[in-house]
Amino acid sequence: MKTILKSKTKKVEISTDGPFTIIGEKINPTGRKKLAAALQEGNLDYVRDLAKKQIEAGADVLDVNVGMAGTDDVDYLPAIVKMLAEEFDIPLCLDSPNPKALAAALPLVQGRALVNSVNGEEKSLAAVLPIVKEYGTAVIGLTIGEGGISNDPQKRLAAAGKIIERAAQIGIPLEDIIIDPLVMTVGADSSAGLVTLTTIELVRKEFGVNINLGASNVSFGLPERDVINQAFLALAISAGATCAITDPIKYTLAIRAIDLLRGRDSYGMRYLKYYRAHAQEKTA
Repeated sequence: MKTILKSKTKKVEISTDGPFTIIGEKINPTGRKKLAAALQEGNLDYVRDLAKKQIEAGADVLDVNVGMAGTDDVDYLPAIVKMLAEEFDIPLCLDSPNPKALAAALPLVQGRALVNSVNGEEKSLAAVLPIVKEYGTAVIGLTIGEGGISNDPQKRLAAAGKIIERAAQIGIPLEDIIIDPLVMTVGADSSAGLVTLTTIELVRKEFGVNINLGASNVSFGLPERDVINQAFLALAISAGATCAITDPIKYTLAIRAIDLLRGRDSYGMRYLKYYRAHAQEKTA
């Protein structure tokens, strides 16, 4: 199964048979005071710098989230998307639950975007899926049902099935739906990681679609977060995850190593190329 995203000249294939796709997470003001301040000031230079650093670090796609208290993403999202689409040649993931913000920003994308996200609640399905269809984008479906986030993998599977079914009804093909099994912190619930891993396996077996992770959530509140995040990425990729919204600066080399060990990197060329390009950073 392949989900195709595009920028001005580049094509990214998120594939169940190919290497793992990295969606850079850093253009998101949640927990990032400096970015939040820059957005409120209309300072696009800081956003440019975050985009440049993530691309250099190995991001295949950039997540763009400008949602924060006291701001209107109907204004902010189009401005940031316009700048990124004009100045960088990389596919974008527009991260907003606001259909008005998505409708304002999507015409400014130069290529084919990914929308993050829709979920299994009727309100979300009715608001987001028609926009996805209108603009011909791909979409991430969160495994949230009418009752919220369940700790039962079967209920998360059912939410995925509902999203896929409703998308099909308006002509959105299966390959354009990426399911997010939801990653919760193991610091609050020690079974949270297992629930996610089980959901990944169930979704892949049932639907065969691409699967995305908000990978860094798993370690929230715990020490040595990077260790937990890398271990979780290895387990999730092995279970069937094919892309993640994560930090390319910290985790690209580990992801290249995982691809190599899974036979997704012929002669280790991608791993070696990345290592050589960034070796100086490791010794700095």
